[in-house]
Amino acid sequence: MQVTETLSQGLKHEFQVSVPASDLDAKADARLVDLKDKVRINGFRPGKVPVSHLKKVYGRSVMAETIDQTIRDANTQIFNERGFRLASEPKITMPTEQKDVEQLLTGQTDLTYTVAIEVVPAISLADFKSFDVEKPVADVGDADVDESIKRIAEQNRSFADKGDGAKAESGDRVTINFKGTIDGVAFDGGTGEGIQVTIGSGTFIPGFEDQLTGVAAGETRTLKVPFPKNYANDKLAGQPAEFETTATAVEAPQPLEINDELAKTLGLESLDKLRQAVRERLAAEFAVATRQRVKRALLDRLDETHKFEAPPSLVDEEFNLMWNSIKAEMDSSGKTFADENTTEEAAKQEYRGIADRRVRLGLVLSEIGEKNKITVTDEEVSRAVMERVRQIPERAKELWDYYRNNPNALAQIRAPIFEDKVVDFILELAHVTEKKVSKEELYKDDEEKSAA
Repeated sequence: MQVTETLSQGLKHEFQVSVPASDLDAKADARLVDLKDKVRINGFRPGKVPVSHLKKVYGRSVMAETIDQTIRDANTQIFNERGFRLASEPKITMPTEQKDVEQLLTGQTDLTYTVAIEVVPAISLADFKSFDVEKPVADVGDADVDESIKRIAEQNRSFADKGDGAKAESGDRVTINFKGTIDGVAFDGGTGEGIQVTIGSGTFIPGFEDQLTGVAAGETRTLKVPFPKNYANDKLAGQPAEFETTATAVEAPQPLEINDELAKTLGLESLDKLRQAVRERLAAEFAVATRQRVKRALLDRLDETHKFEAPPSLVDEEFNLMWNSIKAEMDSSGKTFADENTTEEAAKQEYRGIADRRVRLGLVLSEIGEKNKITVTDEEVSRAVMERVRQIPERAKELWDYYRNNPNALAQIRAPIFEDKVVDFILELAHVTEKKVSKEELYKDDEEKSAA
């Protein structure tokens, strides 16, 4: 076998490979000898078929298999000898002229092909013991518990009938029957009976609740409301609709009751038990926020300390996934880049930078995991799948089947587990210091990202 490197440009390499026809013929003959004891041909006893006859019958297909295996073996040897880690599948270029293909399959010419590859660069890992990581920690205060319990009480607030002829006001709950039409034609999902609407809650499409203000029980109104342009149902999005609506009850909200009775309606013994449960839930939420802040800071540090050229093909793939998702979201919402105070070119540049960072961090995390033998067990993946299934019990069998039959779905579950294990490994080496912060400071970064 003769190998000539014809291109070495950054992470891209190309080789021209030549394998003598005699080598191919010898390999093909060896496969035919092995085949002799496995095939049955009329007129010959088992195992007694001459190789020359087998060559007439199976020669072309066996040579095709031999060529395919030879290319795989040759490529593996080339990459291993040079210590290459491939970023993507190699691109093989072979003769395509009918005459050349025929000569190759009949063993009359050498196998000559080119293989183009893109490799993962060598990554020099930082000294993680030199990392200083700040860990923001917020304590759950009584005010936090009070605020959370107040929201729970509001969600469970009772309502009382306002009496005959009473008009609905903001904050009141109106029970309605309605039938929606567009251009006089009813549409799917546009009919409801006994639906409770709290005016001002923003539960229904904009404008619907406002037009219930002043309605009385037994009164019928036609509400004219356009569906939002970004409505989830494309057939209804932006369409002007009319809802023939009859109010069957108008109720006023009752004073909030934060007491043992509230706790009992939630399955707890007393208000103290409710406060304890809320405090524990908030502490768990704060811990998740702390973890996210620490992880984000650590990934930022990894990004700063590992600058190298990311394989362009991986960056392109990551960018295309993000960009297609963004375009689909903008198309469904009817938004433009101008609405986001940017241009399409500027947005592309921003997201390509994000794609480059994601690819580089993914390669760094992979390198850390490989060098430190960090793995994700099948048991850990199964537990994660089980947790997802528990969240939607009514679709348990469907989800189990989906993950069992979809390797890519399992890979998507395995990836974040691996990432978290690598993060934990680095944090064990890094110098981590806790910093007491308020709840507002803990969530500040998330709020700023949401507002951006």
